[in-house]
Amino acid sequence: MKFGNFLFPESRDPAHDGAVLDDTLREAALSDQLGLDAIWLSEHHFDGNSVYADPLMFAAALAMLTKRVQLGFAVIQTSLYHPMHLAEQLSLLDHLSKGRLLVGLGRGTFFNIYEYEGFGLDPDEAQARFEEIETILLKAWTQDGFEHRGKFWDLRVHGLRPRPYTRPHPEIYRSSSSEESLLRLGRQGRLILINATSNEITRKRVDIYRRGLREAGMSEAAIAAQVAKIWVWRTIYVGESDAEAEAVGRPAFVKMIEFRGALRQEIRRQRGVILSPDRGPGLEGFICGSPATVAENLAELADVGIAGALMQFRLGSVPYAMTAASLERFAAKVVPELG
Repeated sequence: MKFGNFLFPESRDPAHDGAVLDDTLREAALSDQLGLDAIWLSEHHFDGNSVYADPLMFAAALAMLTKRVQLGFAVIQTSLYHPMHLAEQLSLLDHLSKGRLLVGLGRGTFFNIYEYEGFGLDPDEAQARFEEIETILLKAWTQDGFEHRGKFWDLRVHGLRPRPYTRPHPEIYRSSSSEESLLRLGRQGRLILINATSNEITRKRVDIYRRGLREAGMSEAAIAAQVAKIWVWRTIYVGESDAEAEAVGRPAFVKMIEFRGALRQEIRRQRGVILSPDRGPGLEGFICGSPATVAENLAELADVGIAGALMQFRLGSVPYAMTAASLERFAAKVVPELG
């Protein structure tokens, strides 16, 4: 199984944003030095929950800073973009990274109304915008020139420059959390990312995805190969012992989850507006313990047959030193147990 660091840096005070950005660059460099397989980026706006906000610009910095890790998006809030600008940015990033991109696309947040409001978009249009943008991306990456007439964009494109480094284009992943979407994406043969949950639920979701692949007519060998490209989100703290991890890591994780929902709930109190009230950030998918405990949990996850775990090591606003220590213990004491 592969291991990725999901950089999801939180800043609770605008005055500290720059320092958190510096720490995040240090964490990325350390991940590359320690031999992790990938670095993943999130996207959130206006709340400090993912302080770099623009994952595409941040990925360009990481493409220059790192040498070997893959660079993934989990996920780009696709509906917030102009399709041709996004096609150009991703193609350029593919060149800067020399083909290290893993392009995770999503419609946009299910939770935060203020992210759509800040870009002047109707959240009810997000899915339709997303689907049309992906269609345009694929045209731009694979055709010398094209015209597009759609619901949101009418385009006449004479040819994308630069074309992607990866031919025909970087692999595209879709995020998925519901059983319905897993089955649909399986039937379409799409690559997927699975959100944070327990190992038991992850196994059930992968089984649903496998069912969709079978219904699409895939052979068992092809199904296994497709499942072996799935990445699953986990949040992680590796302590010296189980007791230390529970005493230090778990409270930090809980505070992080509370902060992620704070502005969402404030807007609900002020204006009575909220998106997906049943789908807010939860406490699932946290691996916390000694190196032995963490290795045992990840070995169980590896048994599902997936590609890897994209793991968030930084727990909210904890000091960089705490994050680095957890990451270094993981590389030195957990990875060898799973090799």
